[in-house]
Amino acid sequence: MNETTVPPISAAAAAFLSRPHRPFIKGRFVDEHAGDELAVDDSASGEIVAYVPESGPELVDQAVRAARAALEGPWASMRPVDRQNLMLKLADAIEADADLLAEIESIENGKSLGVARMLSAGGAVDWLRYYAGWATKIEGSTFQVSIPVPPGARHHAMTVMEPVGVVGAIVPWNFPLLIGMWKIAPALACGCTIVLKPPQETPLGLLRLAELIEAAGFPPGVVNIVTGSGAVTGEALIRHPGIDKLTFTGSTEVGKRIGHAAVDRIARFTLELGSKSPMILLADMEDGVEPLLAGLGMFFNQGQVCTSAARLLIEKPIYDRTLARLAEIADGMTMGAGRDAEAQINPLVSAKHRLSVQGFVERSLAAGVERVSGARPVPTKGHYVAPTILHHVKPEMEIVREEVFGPVVAAMPVADLDEAIRIANDTRYGLSASIWTRDMGKAMTAIHGLKAGTVWVNSHNTLDPAAPFGGFKQSGIGREHGRAAIEGYLETKTAIMRYA
Repeated sequence: MNETTVPPISAAAAAFLSRPHRPFIKGRFVDEHAGDELAVDDSASGEIVAYVPESGPELVDQAVRAARAALEGPWASMRPVDRQNLMLKLADAIEADADLLAEIESIENGKSLGVARMLSAGGAVDWLRYYAGWATKIEGSTFQVSIPVPPGARHHAMTVMEPVGVVGAIVPWNFPLLIGMWKIAPALACGCTIVLKPPQETPLGLLRLAELIEAAGFPPGVVNIVTGSGAVTGEALIRHPGIDKLTFTGSTEVGKRIGHAAVDRIARFTLELGSKSPMILLADMEDGVEPLLAGLGMFFNQGQVCTSAARLLIEKPIYDRTLARLAEIADGMTMGAGRDAEAQINPLVSAKHRLSVQGFVERSLAAGVERVSGARPVPTKGHYVAPTILHHVKPEMEIVREEVFGPVVAAMPVADLDEAIRIANDTRYGLSASIWTRDMGKAMTAIHGLKAGTVWVNSHNTLDPAAPFGGFKQSGIGREHGRAAIEGYLETKTAIMRYA
């Protein structure tokens, strides 16, 4: 198939795309000091659908100052229950607007409209409501202390939890609305204010979110959104002395630079970075799960997921037949726009990223790797790569060691679970892994043996607001979700009182 019909954009989405898009600072969309216009395209057609401005250092400084003023003004004096209720009001607004938010993300990212509706918009609602509940549940502790001076004195000690301050957040293009909410929601629950930079490729859904934030009645400056590139807007944000905490989701290479920038001025930071996640398939795994392996683990969102199952470690007795079945499924997946309900594989985010993914495949084939799926034609309009499975790979190869972030998987046979764990851990990354087996003893062995922040058993790519998420090794520092994320947006202050 070389051509696909790109379904039309809805009237509501077309109306949103056609209006001006500007940074959101201090409760309003600003026109002044905006830089060059950056194009946003429809991933299914390659046609430009909107432009957003480059926010340079002056606009970033305005946003940070607005966040600081809100932090020390109306937001600080607001009761926790009032913060909670504002967050719940915003969640209701997102839920009511979910169809438009999902379509915007499907257009600019390329992903399935159903995935965008369920996970991007629906997930944003779930995470926001979860963290709204935390706004009234932040607590410190009291301690029995044994301070010897002055002699005979008695003391009481306690901790007070305070917001870390102004947060600078940078989110990736694969799930901008959802991952944006992973950062916005806990920050607001803790009483922080935030300056968020959307990805250059997919900024529009977060600008629609800004409209909903404005309508919900948040004090000006609590949430600010500055559009632009990483080289200009992102660099200004991570270097700004008024940022108390940086939170970033993206590549390990960029994460290292952000970590260095934070350490240079002792700002707090959380990093969720790259991965080369293994999926271990043992001979005793459940029959007939291959469609789930492919759809949920390997090719979900076209492999543009940090936890995507990029390495298949298949026990030798089932290697040939499992690989053949997965290749059959991959080559049978229909390709089309995210707005096409029948399409199982959608376009990648951009032409640039498509070329990057294709480059990994081409270099692998040149090195002697065999392709067992993915050789078929793809639509000529849009940024498509066919779901590709490679085997006869070697551990030292680029395709085994580097993150592709696309629908490309490297398969390797393993003798047993011990070898699978050893190969799985032979990487600089450690974000996630999964094991598929009916033997819970083997599952527990894998849970303890795999060096990864999340280990799934008979599942993959599943998350929940309450379950901490983050990486070992070069897959990140800190955790998102659950209580762990709350702790990352708070400072602990100790108070010691002599009362007798």
